[in-house]
Amino acid sequence: MNSFIETNPLLDRLPPHLQQYIKPQNYDEYTAINQAVWRYVMRKNVSYLSSVAHESYLEGLKKTGISINDIPSMYGMNRILKEIGWAAVAVDGFIPPNAFMEFQAYKVLVIASDIRQLEHIMYTPAPDIIHEAAGHAPIIANPDYAEYLRRFGEIGAKAILSSHDNDMYEAVRKLSIVKEAPGSTDAEIASAEARVNELQEKKVELSEMAMIRNLHWWTVEYGLIGSVEKPKIYGAGLLSSIGESKWCMTDHVKKLPYSIDAAYQEFDITQPQPQLYVTPDFSYLMQVLEQFANTMALRKGGFRGLRKLIESKRIGTIELSTGLQVSGVFTEMITNEDNEVVFFRTEGPTALSNREKELIGHGIAAHPHGFSSPLGKLKGINLAIEDMSPIDLKAYNFYDGERISFEYESGIKVEGLNVTGIRNIFGKLILIQFTDCTVTYKDRVLFKPEYGTFDLALGKNIVSAYAGAADYNSFDSQHFKSNTLTVKTSSSDEDKALEVLYAKVRSYRTGTDRSVSLSTIFDKLTANHANDWLLLIELYEVATNDSSLQETIVERLQSLQNERPEIAHLIADGIELIHNQA
Repeated sequence: MNSFIETNPLLDRLPPHLQQYIKPQNYDEYTAINQAVWRYVMRKNVSYLSSVAHESYLEGLKKTGISINDIPSMYGMNRILKEIGWAAVAVDGFIPPNAFMEFQAYKVLVIASDIRQLEHIMYTPAPDIIHEAAGHAPIIANPDYAEYLRRFGEIGAKAILSSHDNDMYEAVRKLSIVKEAPGSTDAEIASAEARVNELQEKKVELSEMAMIRNLHWWTVEYGLIGSVEKPKIYGAGLLSSIGESKWCMTDHVKKLPYSIDAAYQEFDITQPQPQLYVTPDFSYLMQVLEQFANTMALRKGGFRGLRKLIESKRIGTIELSTGLQVSGVFTEMITNEDNEVVFFRTEGPTALSNREKELIGHGIAAHPHGFSSPLGKLKGINLAIEDMSPIDLKAYNFYDGERISFEYESGIKVEGLNVTGIRNIFGKLILIQFTDCTVTYKDRVLFKPEYGTFDLALGKNIVSAYAGAADYNSFDSQHFKSNTLTVKTSSSDEDKALEVLYAKVRSYRTGTDRSVSLSTIFDKLTANHANDWLLLIELYEVATNDSSLQETIVERLQSLQNERPEIAHLIADGIELIHNQA
């Protein structure tokens, strides 16, 4: 579709750990059937949504260059999105939630480039280009909403997951893949659905990521805007679903004023939503987001934040009161009677940073097996080491090249040879290095001289805890990448023959080839592909000069409506679209 590729400056800024998720769109792999599915959904949605969607939607379709008749090219979208300060990339289905959020923080729209099968034309749990490009892209042309999306990504990328979240991500990804794979059996689909249901029914404490995912669902995906009595649609899940965009406007769906309570309202991805939330305007979304962010470990830190990181079993970061940041997989903490963290430990590769930049000499090569340190104030001294002036340090015998022994209020004791210290930009000590060092707590040895150099992290307390690394360059890949791969199946001979017929009608409609016989196509379709209905709609539309053929097509469509009542409304809607267009 494009003879050249245009990139977008925002894509060049993406860090390597996000670039690993990007894949080529491979536009030529879209079949004429895929194009017909896109066209049907877009025509139907735009026709209906013009009266119920937020005004930004139709304006955004024009601004983002999304065509009703053709699946959008990522390269074409990037040329246009660049003008509104955004970009788009193609990915392979669901990607890990933190990575998804981080893309948004970089103002990059993540688009699953696959498209739903004709059998799932109304709705699919799998992310597809109809949902992503036709649902998300138009609304970001609204500046207020675009900033909300960016800020949401910035905060959401730091949300801490639980092990349950990891299991749910894998289960949902597998279900979306199995449902869209042409060769999947009923048993495989049932098994995948059962796994999702099993996890959804588990009574587990909601993690930060689960709660922020809920906020994302009830706003970005399924949000309504305006008044509760007369709302408009802006959520991409509604904008891209033929069925739910209508269903959500009925009294069968309860409308609630949007608030932070939505963070605790879970959802079922396989079912229509029984309730939706209405925000008065896009700026109010930001208020609720900031209200929620104030509850996160990102801003509160402390033992609760560290406990969340330990439970996540994933790479996370704590920031101490000195600004020192420790990134790794946290495995242990010791707290005092006031629930203040007095000791922490990581296992495996760990990196130390300050102001999101790795400290020289303190990457994972220096700490391949983990990192540990006590925190707090020294016993009998009403002054933390980090707050000591050079005179104080001298008074308490903190000399480079001198042996020293000291005890924290918690009872943790440190004894070793003081080698050197590292200070932050404000001149405060953030790290002291010891050799021949022993660290003990009660009857337990926390560090021995044979372990090597001991780096003492300075800080009274943990001021922040969040998912991911402080400096993304510290780790090769800080996000989990699923082993569940999307299924690429080759078309059967019957499928290929049907694709040829669709292609001929598409060529006829676009005027590239008017030599084809529509009657012949109809005969082949009814003889060899009796269940197909969408090509009949397309034939009916282009056979304007052959009333006899149109009548025959209508008769066949009416027969299909009787034979397959589940698609009767799709056929009726298709014919109505053509009549309204005439």
